[in-house]
Amino acid sequence: MTPRSGQSDPVGADRMAEFLEVMRQLRVECGWKREQTHRSLSRYLLEETHETLEAIDTGDRTGDWDHLREELGDLLLQVYFHAVIAEEAGEFTLDDVAADIIDKMRRRNPHVFAPPGGERTPGGDAATINEVWESIKATEKSRSSVEDGIPPGLPALLYADKVLGRLARAGSAVAGDPGLSVRGASESAGDLGDRLLGLVVEARQSGVDPEQALRDAVRRLL
Repeated sequence: MTPRSGQSDPVGADRMAEFLEVMRQLRVECGWKREQTHRSLSRYLLEETHETLEAIDTGDRTGDWDHLREELGDLLLQVYFHAVIAEEAGEFTLDDVAADIIDKMRRRNPHVFAPPGGERTPGGDAATINEVWESIKATEKSRSSVEDGIPPGLPALLYADKVLGRLARAGSAVAGDPGLSVRGASESAGDLGDRLLGLVVEARQSGVDPEQALRDAVRRLL
């Protein structure tokens, strides 16, 4: 039974605590796991993330979410693995990770959690809530440029979407320029890039995730 909001789940909490102990034991008794570092695990975090995305696509097509459940477990393994390594080095613990994300959720969702001494703010639609989140995030991070905090290794469509979002919040006309989608008639690489960027602009204006839209379109070919 899923616990109601505000209630704890003792069975779930016990499982999470058990998993933490399993990882601690594996770090002591498993030679391979004992030798891993944050850096050596990076490739597995990336692989598991992509496998989780694939499981979501599969679930959407088939309605079978068992694969996603399995992949979420593998993704959770990466979180616990990194946390236990950090714990051993005296850097931080899994409790610290959980405390940080709890605090972040409370700060960035003022429509759900009233700030200390204040009242909850109006929620609005999903787009409005997201803008509030991004506004609070920008204040907390004190970004010095549009690219600050955007991983350069993101897939190109997602990277473009992130940059355009930042530019839009900064009031840049470029981010909402529909002319980008038709600018340039030649087939040069530069003009093709402009047209692709224009499609990302079009996707943003339509409330569509361009990365997922392309993934879905490719899936339809298979």
